[in-house]
Formats: sequence, structure tokens, C-alpha cells
Amino acid sequence: MFELDLAFIWAALIAFAVLAYVILDGFDLGVGILFPFFPAGEQRDLMMNSVAPVWDGNETWLVLGGGGLMAVFPLVYATVLPALYVPIIAMLLGLVFRGVAFEYRWRTHRGRWIWDWAFFLGSVVAAFAQGIALGALVQGIAIENREYAGGWWDWLTLFSIVTGTALVVGYALLGATWLNMKTTDPVRKRARGFAWATMIGTLALIGLVSLWTPFIDAIYFERWFRFPTIIFSIIVPLAILGCVWAMWQGLKQERDAWPFLAALGIFILCYVGIGISFYPYIVPGSLTIWEAAAPESSLKFLLVGAVVLIPMILAYTAYAYWVFRGKVDPESGYH
Repeated sequence: MFELDLAFIWAALIAFAVLAYVILDGFDLGVGILFPFFPAGEQRDLMMNSVAPVWDGNETWLVLGGGGLMAVFPLVYATVLPALYVPIIAMLLGLVFRGVAFEYRWRTHRGRWIWDWAFFLGSVVAAFAQGIALGALVQGIAIENREYAGGWWDWLTLFSIVTGTALVVGYALLGATWLNMKTTDPVRKRARGFAWATMIGTLALIGLVSLWTPFIDAIYFERWFRFPTIIFSIIVPLAILGCVWAMWQGLKQERDAWPFLAALGIFILCYVGIGISFYPYIVPGSLTIWEAAAPESSLKFLLVGAVVLIPMILAYTAYAYWVFRGKVDPESGYH
């Protein structure tokens, strides 16, 4: 009789939620990262208006991923969270400052510069903290007797700082290509310049992290350079180069949607690469998906809710993007 692998299904659902958060909230974090590089006034207003209708909905996926992790993989939540308290708290504070800035910067003229900087710093801190957390997870979490056994500052290493920087630059690339797609000159023209620069920076940092990762742990080295997974180690970089070509052609030929879609493709491919490196572990080298999963009865009960909830989130997200499709009108916006 066919039986569902509930732990695997839930791992796939949470992975999807995290990916949805990264590619959706990534571009509006990127807009915040680029904020101080555009003149104050109408250009910054247009930048914020380009993400105002969707930014809070994008963060729904973070709640779904975090809440799902606690419910269906409680051991991961109990062991990884203590290892990453500092970057996770920093990320949440950054997101709070961004959210407040969205509302308050429209309520004042004299103090608008304060909220502009809150928007920028909140975006940078949130992006950098997410990259730090990813780097710390890749380099490994010390677990003994189903408890975190590392130190308070184990998350802070040169590798995690590089991954944090890479995510900031990568989000800036998403933000620049989003602005190129959604705005008109002069914001669009300036965004195109940042798209070129951040594309080069993102590729350089992806290359650095990719060369570094196999030497962090023998698990990664074997996964990347042994058959059959070596096939993916060849396909993924080639696909990323294809995305770079599409982005370059889109910027060169002024096909505004191409660069953004290509940037999303780069993030998705990098995420696939991480998944290939991790599987079947959910905490690399320490816990597999099945070791960390909650009891089967809990997984079944929660899956019923997920089957209802996830399509609803997908539906209203797609509807919001459809309603606010096209270029942002400089004469209207978020107030």
C-alpha cells in the first residue's frame, strides 16, 4: 500500500515557503538597500510606491516558513534557534523598522529623512542577518544529545560574513531589476546602472561562496563532485550563466522584464544548489528530515491546514501582483 512520506512533504513545503519569501521579499529589501543612492523626494517616493502594495504580503511566507518549522520540525527549531538568536533577532528588528518606515515617512516632511534611513538600515540589517544565518547553517550547527552544544558567537565567522554580504548584494540586484521593470525615468535609468554593478558583484560573491563551500565539510565535497549529484554541479552553474546572458540582453535591449526574471532565476538556482547540498539533512551533518520531524499524527493534522492555507496565500499573492502589474504611475501611490 502506498504511504505518503509526510516528513519529506513538509520539508518540501517549508523549503517552498522560504524560497517564496526570498524571491518576493528579496526585491523589496533590495529597494530599501538602494534607497540612499537615489535623490530624496519624488524618486524615493516612486521607489517606495513600487513595492507598497505587496511588501507586507511578501512577508507572509516568512511567517509560514518559521511557524511551519516550529510545528513540524520542533527539534530543528529547538537546536538551530539558540545558535542563531542574534542574527534572527537582528533580522526581525530590521523588518520592524522597515514596516514602521513605510507608514511614518508619509506622515512627516521635516523628519522624513529619519524614516528614509530607517527604511535603508532596516533593509540592510534584515538582508545581512539572513545571509549570516544561512552561512552559519551551511558551516554547521554543533548538536549533542539533541541540544545545541556550540557557543554564543559561533554564527560569526568569515564565511558567514561573506554569505551575509552576498545576500545584501544579491537583494540589491533584485531591487535594481525590479525598479527597472516597474518605474520610469529617471528612476529606471539609475536603477539600470545599479543592475549592471550588482550583477557583477552577485556573480563574484556566488563564485567565491561556491568555491569555498565544498571545503567546509566533506559532505558537501562528496555531494558536489561524486556521481550522480555531480551532474547538478554542472547543470546549475550553466543555468546561472544562461540567466546572466538573459539579464545582459534584457538590459542591453531595454526589455524591462527580462533582467528581473533572470535575477529571480539566479536566486532559484542557487537555492536548488543549497537544497542538493543539504539533502537529506535539514541541519547539515547533524539531523536528517526524518530524525527532526514531529510525530506522524501531528504531520497529518497540520497538512490538512496547509492544503487549505497555501493555495489561498498563492491566490491572493497572484491577484495582488496582477492588480498592480505594469509601471508605477508617478502621480499616484501610497499615502
